[in-house]
Amino acid sequence: MKIDLHVHTQESDGLQSVEEVVNLAYANNVQIIGITDHESTEGIAKAQSLAKRLNIDIIPGVELLTNYQGREVHLLGYFQNVNHPVLQARLREIRSQRTALAYDMVECLKTGGLSLEWQDVEREVCAEGVVSKGHIMRAIYHRDCGCPQNWRVIAEYFRPGGCAYLPYLQHTFEDAVDLIYSCGGLPVLAHPGLLHDPKTIFELLAYRPIGLEVYYGYWDRQATLIPYYAEIAEKYAILATGGSDYHGPSWQIKLGQMDVPLEGVLKLRTYLANT
Repeated sequence: MKIDLHVHTQESDGLQSVEEVVNLAYANNVQIIGITDHESTEGIAKAQSLAKRLNIDIIPGVELLTNYQGREVHLLGYFQNVNHPVLQARLREIRSQRTALAYDMVECLKTGGLSLEWQDVEREVCAEGVVSKGHIMRAIYHRDCGCPQNWRVIAEYFRPGGCAYLPYLQHTFEDAVDLIYSCGGLPVLAHPGLLHDPKTIFELLAYRPIGLEVYYGYWDRQATLIPYYAEIAEKYAILATGGSDYHGPSWQIKLGQMDVPLEGVLKLRTYLANT
């Protein structure tokens, strides 16, 4: 059974619509998918409606950008129902804050000499979700800004030391975990292999019992790190999940590509059913 619990659509920074993503899952025989757009659950209802006739199981989710000791940490939240008013109010607030931060990033890039305007970024946004650095990166890529057309070079602008490095500090990791739990969800630490300090994982998992995303493809040493994080999950997390972190067909890891064990999904389903 193919499972993918980390999928993005145009409701955040994905390149494809909800319809395209669900149809692609069907074409690739992916039977369980988690829609986890950044700070938005707007695509969930449509995905569930479309998936029902294709016999695909949708697990509602969201991905939150959080701050832990001044560093960026991504947190996935999975729910039985995403319509909790507290959750939706907080998501609207975060989208507004992150969009304002994205505007400041564009201003920093312009100060740094790039020929880029906010309107260029807005053209990359296909929904009412958060405007993120992913949209800015695509705007740079699609516009002649005097920079090499290379994703790694573009990404350097947004990393520590880069002219557009402005971390989002208004949502702590602890508050995000508490928010997900208070709204009937289950938090899962996303792609731990991308943490600035790999040892931080033990502090994050110690805050409250949460899950860990283990089966993930965007790591240089995937064959080593997946067994390593599987062992950590066994000892310190309540379950292990995984997914492609799919954003569109041009990305390296394809929808449903990761081999995600069913065991973690069953544990997740059991937990959500009892909240």
